[in-house]
Amino acid sequence: MIGKINRYISMVLDRDPAAKSALDVVLSYPGVHALMFYRTAHFIWNLRLYTLARFISHLGRFFSGIEIHPAAKIGKFLFIDHGMGVVIGETAVIGDNVTLYQGVTLGGMSLKDEKRHPTIKDNVIVGAGAKILGPITIGENVRVGSNAVVINSVDAGNTVVGIPAKAIKKNKASDAFCAYGLSLDDIPPELAKSLENISDEVCDISSRLKKLEKDNAA
Repeated sequence: MIGKINRYISMVLDRDPAAKSALDVVLSYPGVHALMFYRTAHFIWNLRLYTLARFISHLGRFFSGIEIHPAAKIGKFLFIDHGMGVVIGETAVIGDNVTLYQGVTLGGMSLKDEKRHPTIKDNVIVGAGAKILGPITIGENVRVGSNAVVINSVDAGNTVVGIPAKAIKKNKASDAFCAYGLSLDDIPPELAKSLENISDEVCDISSRLKKLEKDNAA
C-alpha cells in the first residue's frame, strides 16, 4: 500500500511542475483527496451499502469540488489536476495513467439503466472544460482539447477539438506529455486564422465603444 502511494505521489510530481514536494501533494491536491474518498466509497458500493457509499462520495465532493460516482471504475494513476467541477458518472470507466483537468464531465445521455457514460482508455489527457458524453470509447493516447464536446468514439492516438469534437492530428508515441491536451502547435492554420479575425473584431468593437463613451462624456 505504501509503495502504491509513493508511486502515485511520484506520478503527480512528474505531471505537475507546480508540485513542490510529496507533502505538498498529500495536503494540497484536491484530486488526490477526491480519489481517496472514491476508493473508500467504491469499496463500500461493492458491498452493496449504496447509501453509505453515496454519502462518502458526497463528502468527497464537498471537500474537493470533484464528483465521482462510487460505481465508476477507475484504473491506476488517475491524475485530476486542479479538479474543481470535474464530474465522473456512474457507468464511466477510466483506464490507467489518465489525466483530467478542471471542469471535465464524463456524462450520460440516457435515463435507462444501462451503460450511459464514456469509457476512457489508458494514457488519455482531457483538457479543462471538455465534455465527453454517452457510452462512447476514447481510445488510448487520445488528447481532448479544452472545452471540446465529444459525442462520438475517438480512435486511439488522435487529438480532438471543437464542438462537436473532430480529430485534427494523429499523435506520435514519442510525443511528450501535453498539459490540457493541446499545445499551440496543434492548432490548425484555419482555426488560428479564425481566432485572429475574432481578436481583431473584438479590438475594433472595443475601440468604437471607448470612442462612444468619450463622446457621451463630452
